[in-house]
Amino acid sequence: MIKIFDTTLRDGEQSPGFSMNLREKLMMAQQLENLGVDVIEAGFAAASPEDFESVKQIGDVCKKAEICGLARCNEIDIESTIKALKTAAKPRIHVFIATSDIHLEHKLKISRDEAIKKAIMGVKMAKSFTDMVDFSPEDATRSDWNFLVEILNEAVKAGADTLNIPDTVGYSTPEEYGALIKFLKGKVVGGDKVIFSTHCHDDLGLAVANSLAGVMNGAKQVECTINGIGERAGNAALEEVVMAMKTRPDLFKEKINIDTKQLYATSKLLSQITGQKVQANKSIVGKNAFAHEAGIHQHGILSNRLTYEIMKAEDVGRSTNQLVLGKHSGKSALGSRLIQLGIQVSKERMEIIFAKFKALADKKKNIYDEDLIMVAMDYDIEKKYELVDAKIYSEKDKSAKADAVIRIGDKKMNVECESDGPVSALYAAIIKATGLKGKLTSFNINALTPDKEAVGFVKIEWQDQYDKIWYGHGSDTDITIASGKALIDILNRIEIRRMHDEKIGR
Repeated sequence: MIKIFDTTLRDGEQSPGFSMNLREKLMMAQQLENLGVDVIEAGFAAASPEDFESVKQIGDVCKKAEICGLARCNEIDIESTIKALKTAAKPRIHVFIATSDIHLEHKLKISRDEAIKKAIMGVKMAKSFTDMVDFSPEDATRSDWNFLVEILNEAVKAGADTLNIPDTVGYSTPEEYGALIKFLKGKVVGGDKVIFSTHCHDDLGLAVANSLAGVMNGAKQVECTINGIGERAGNAALEEVVMAMKTRPDLFKEKINIDTKQLYATSKLLSQITGQKVQANKSIVGKNAFAHEAGIHQHGILSNRLTYEIMKAEDVGRSTNQLVLGKHSGKSALGSRLIQLGIQVSKERMEIIFAKFKALADKKKNIYDEDLIMVAMDYDIEKKYELVDAKIYSEKDKSAKADAVIRIGDKKMNVECESDGPVSALYAAIIKATGLKGKLTSFNINALTPDKEAVGFVKIEWQDQYDKIWYGHGSDTDITIASGKALIDILNRIEIRRMHDEKIGR
């Protein structure tokens, strides 16, 4: 059995442009559990109050998967992780320390002996709380192999049940990485009794290949992320690792728990939460992954799909038969499609979603999957700030005017502002009403659906007065309103952070 360790909510989420709030992380975690991942790395509890709360709440909600928290080999990190996982059904702690000489000398400024002592302490402290402990020698592929054996021996003696071998900077090649896994399995005392795991980055485009080479040389766990998101060029893509093993059982004879028919839904959900689409030619989940335009290919597919397809679209949850939803659709059809998209809702919540769905259907002829995800994501957020209404007046070669109604808590404010363009005027009104400080540093617009009545998705970055970057997004059939919702989203995120800081006395 190959365990799938998903780090979308930790390594993936900490990369620029992929941050998620608590609500979004919980939604994603529930879908990862539906997908069948064995381990969900929920976050770095010591990094921030939000990360701590994410690890805690994911641990409380998810009962089937092991819920893992990352910690450096120091007491503060591990203590924070233990507190966050205290009520989790299946808690796991992942401790790490760098082992390459370049990291030891320039980052940690400690000796190899000191690194070993910290590793022993970290594993033992984690082991005092749970039997499920991963140990990672960070930057393993640029470390001395004999030193790796030495520190891994001590980690096993201290109680680690899983040894994760990270290609932290994506430096290795499949031949090298496979050889390293094989070497360590043979040299580490007790290596036959612990699980060896892979964690590969894609700086040279080899993360999936390296991970599979690790599996072929004895690794029994793969750390990966949905859509391959992660630091810099990303991590090994879960969907690619899984389908490679499923498609080539002649090479990979191990079983995997993943429900592959949930792969596409999981990928789409992550894209909508982060606002980051996968490229059209992305393996497994890209728009063109099962598309054929060349005449020769089309002829071959019509004769026998095996001529140009090595797997079925249906096997990863894709279908050419699209259920089209519109204003005449009922709750049964809506509920069925939400389940297919990996969104679980109660009967009470369905009433709210259905009402919003009907309101959107009155504006659009066809409702697409992306529309449904955005409606479902937005239905149950408690917000201090809300764009209640906005009227925009704009003429060619003249200033635009925004007349907006902004709710702040229980009060509503009517604000008028003028500026060069409609979005700028609306932003000026929101800033005037709320006192938001800072500046817009990035503004991106995407059409979520292909028709002329498309829902526009706006993702922005805002730099506050302390130089912290905040990410916000909003959607609407009116792109100016979607832009306003994105700025309101940032205000609500800032308020959530303020409440967290106030709660812990920061």
